[in-house]
Amino acid sequence: MDDSTPSVASGGHEVSPAWQRLLRAHADGEGWLPFDGFMAQALYAPGMGYYSRGLPVLGQSAGDGSDFVTAPELSPAFAMTLAHQVAQWLQATGVQRVVEFGAGSGALAEGLLRALDLLDVGLASGKLQRYEVVEVSASMRQQQQRRLAKWGQAVQWLDAWPATLEAVVLGNEVLDAMPVKLLQRVDGVWHELGVSCRGAALAWQTRPTELRPPVPVAGAHDYRTELPLQAVAWTRELAQRLQRGVALLVDYGFAQAEFYHPQRHGGTVMCHRAHRADDDPLRDVGSKDITAHVDFTAVALAAQEAGQEVVGYTSQGRFLLNCGLLDVAQTLPLAQRGRALALVHEHEMGELFKVLAFAPAAHQLVWQSMGFAQGDRSHTL
Repeated sequence: MDDSTPSVASGGHEVSPAWQRLLRAHADGEGWLPFDGFMAQALYAPGMGYYSRGLPVLGQSAGDGSDFVTAPELSPAFAMTLAHQVAQWLQATGVQRVVEFGAGSGALAEGLLRALDLLDVGLASGKLQRYEVVEVSASMRQQQQRRLAKWGQAVQWLDAWPATLEAVVLGNEVLDAMPVKLLQRVDGVWHELGVSCRGAALAWQTRPTELRPPVPVAGAHDYRTELPLQAVAWTRELAQRLQRGVALLVDYGFAQAEFYHPQRHGGTVMCHRAHRADDDPLRDVGSKDITAHVDFTAVALAAQEAGQEVVGYTSQGRFLLNCGLLDVAQTLPLAQRGRALALVHEHEMGELFKVLAFAPAAHQLVWQSMGFAQGDRSHTL
């Protein structure tokens, strides 16, 4: 095969005429669409993408019509525990706003607002002036507005990023839904993986590329992985705007050495539907979630390059235990305590999910952030 031409397409799943037209409109003249472009349309195309259909996606089980569960929906203990760290940061930095990106069903915002009031640093005390949400999904925004209506104008939705941010900024499972580049090494040669949109069926198709993983991948075996270019750009934008306060990102992922481990040869792209996972994003386009694990080293470097300092990096389990989850769990009804502990158990959310926080280097943190008091892994980034 000539290295300058795409490889022959493989596999294939038929899509509706509407999806054919949409994807071809974003493909190049040969009908080839890089995977990050495909993922963006599959998730966010107006009226057709997974997050813009207006259907429920978050819930406890397939029985409620949902596709997956996040920590705030799994247990109220997540927001109640996180509130302790948010309260400490509000008091230490003097900021009076919380800004949440991608607020999902609104469960985290609701739980935090209630817990911060109980800690006497919330809206009721006047120490917190506003809770602001940045949400790209119109249907999610509507759901959030219904859920948070009780707080009136103190909760606001932003149509664009503020020019500067002085706030505690939260992003729970935001980065994993950002489109990624797919790279594939075959017989020692790196290619970019994309989607052929020429016919009624979608199929994988590769092209030679100069793109490479940020660290060498040992071995000569075939290997597939992702480049989180959009997540890096998003983090850099956030870091450039954060003038005072702290940013906290929670998601599933790894530091770079583990992310690009030679044994992780299949990559991390996964799909979620009815609380079941599969690895075929070309099937049932627009009807299921598509995600990729987060390269936390790349995210931390993007923040540092924009003038931020890493406050801490650890597992979700260690972070929540440091913030008092066990005490919080004791306040819940007995039937709910098991779900609270699933937030920290290693075989549940406790180890796969990581927590990264950064703050402006010009305002170096002079206090001990409770969430990273023990088990900080910043040295592994």
